[in-house]
Amino acid sequence: MTLHVFDRVVVEEEGEGEAVVCVHGLGGSSNTFNPLMPALARHRVIRVDMPGSARSHRVEGPLTIARFVDTLLSVCTRLNVTRAHWIGHSLGTIVCQHLAVAAPKLVKSIALFGPLIAPPEPARVAIRGRAAKARGEGAAGMHEIALGLLNAAISAETRERSPLAVAFVRESLMRQDPDGYARTCQALAEASAAAVERIEAPVLLVTGDEDGVAPPQSVRAFAERLHSAKSSRVVVLPRCGHWTPIERPEECARELRDFLGSQR
Repeated sequence: MTLHVFDRVVVEEEGEGEAVVCVHGLGGSSNTFNPLMPALARHRVIRVDMPGSARSHRVEGPLTIARFVDTLLSVCTRLNVTRAHWIGHSLGTIVCQHLAVAAPKLVKSIALFGPLIAPPEPARVAIRGRAAKARGEGAAGMHEIALGLLNAAISAETRERSPLAVAFVRESLMRQDPDGYARTCQALAEASAAAVERIEAPVLLVTGDEDGVAPPQSVRAFAERLHSAKSSRVVVLPRCGHWTPIERPEECARELRDFLGSQR
């Protein structure tokens, strides 16, 4: 594995083959995609800690979806990536959609876990509230946010039977820098929908039947808007919440392996 730092943004690169770029969500990191690595064994995998998150929290200035897209385009330029498969989770799925519209030649396929086009208004209000708590209360605020999301963002079965998954989500959230997390919340709260009707690449959409952020009915409606996509597939995992790769790693890896295999 090679570790890069571009303008305070940390990037991990490993493997050989077609490029795959992984884009995590709010409260996530490059580690969100560890469970999917077995499905990517024959690929050049590029995992980015997005500006404001994890090891890249020290970047300065406001964060926006446009800035996230620009960061990824810059990473691709620096690493000589001209075409890649893209994998996103949660907020990262919104970023991938905007990138696919802005730079279609860079996108060979898109696999989105916990996908949403943009947050509904009640969610935007809640996300702004989280931003205020993180900014105003620091580590104590992040502790409270993490505990709340453990109940809201993962399934009942995950909480009961997968202590390692619970611990991962808890640690991922609690380790976020409060200011960086708050600024990332603001970016998500202000996110606008991409023109998904213009996405041309094949798209895989994976959600959980208990995902309140990306409920199955919304994901199916999303798929219906992919008029220009070469193909689209919706997968709903049973007894699964919003952290799909963490809660159902084997199923997610299998779906991803089959999806990427069909693009050859």
